[in-house]
Amino acid sequence: MKRILCALLAVLMLMAFAACGANGDTDTTTGAANADLAEVKVGFIFLHDENSTYDKNFMDAAVAACEEMGVEYAQKTQIPESTECTDAAIELIEVDGCNVIFADSFGHESFLMEAAKEYPDVQFCHATGTQAHTAGLDNFHNAFASIYEGRYLAGVAAGMKLNEMIEAGDITAEEAKMGYVGAFTFAEVMSGYTSFYLGAKSVCPTVTMDVKFTGSWYDETLEKEAALALINGGCVLISQHADSMGAPTACESKGVPNVSYNGSTVAACPNTFIVSSRIDWAPYFKHMIECVQTGKAIETDWTGTIETGSVVLTDVNEKAAAAGTVEKIEEVKAQILDGTIKVFDTANFTVKGEALTSYLADVDTDEAFTPDTEVIKDGIFEESSLRSAPYFDLRIDGITLLDENYG
Repeated sequence: MKRILCALLAVLMLMAFAACGANGDTDTTTGAANADLAEVKVGFIFLHDENSTYDKNFMDAAVAACEEMGVEYAQKTQIPESTECTDAAIELIEVDGCNVIFADSFGHESFLMEAAKEYPDVQFCHATGTQAHTAGLDNFHNAFASIYEGRYLAGVAAGMKLNEMIEAGDITAEEAKMGYVGAFTFAEVMSGYTSFYLGAKSVCPTVTMDVKFTGSWYDETLEKEAALALINGGCVLISQHADSMGAPTACESKGVPNVSYNGSTVAACPNTFIVSSRIDWAPYFKHMIECVQTGKAIETDWTGTIETGSVVLTDVNEKAAAAGTVEKIEEVKAQILDGTIKVFDTANFTVKGEALTSYLADVDTDEAFTPDTEVIKDGIFEESSLRSAPYFDLRIDGITLLDENYG
């Protein structure tokens, strides 16, 4: 009897020890044993701070992803697109002990690549960049998302608002002109405003759009001035690809409907904010962390989608939006997901009055931005399929550029 009790006691002790070991070693987020995972500390480099809607979107995702994955992180804000980016990356590695570095601005890319060459054992990831697939660096990666699909959905909401204004007699069908505040005349911005316009046109066929560029990703004064100029020029709805509250607050002061970007502005603009599209970067951050933890190679170019949870819309502000907007967005989203709708279907737009059957885009970017790759296949401009960053730079009919700015 004594032997039996001793044996039972030993078994119970072993079970308890195993349970303690499992509880102590298992990462409850991933379900994998910590002992089997490489240690990860992520260093983030942001162009501005939380006052920029663009940077705040990244910052919120970074905190959420790192906390969910149970990894440490460090961040540097107000890092310009200069050698300060290289220095910030090196400091995050040498001082903070980071083995994954992420930078959020297009202009950071070449400076981040310099650090990647110097630290081959550290993984470097970069948003919106174009050079990873031609750089020949195993530790340098680009990421973006099919945000053109989100902007198309936001455009549908804009088009429904225009229809409501027409039906109410506030404007005529010919007065359905939108305005768009852009930062630079780059493919990323052109892809965004074109998809937004096409979304609006899909429900409001008479819509046109004027575009003004500020020459800055973040300048509240210039963005407000651009929005006001567009409004004074007859634009009855404003959207943007610029990062401050300049355009939304201009719209609120004038009572003009607004579709913002990178987050809801309903708190500051309750009467005019309709909806906003944005990239949720948390799925990518979790992916890059998991890759480093498990020793899996990070893709040279990674493109998030609606399916990955990377392309999202805020809640619709029904105070400002047209009736039925929520339901219409869900209907169109389902059609995008099942392939019924292709945002850049060449049947839905013309260039100088002509339909396109072929187009060479600058996919393998060089200093001269030389067109090098056929991007139309089966009547569809294949955006973000040959690299993650946008390369749509067509000037389609219905959109008027009031100025240009290349930085």
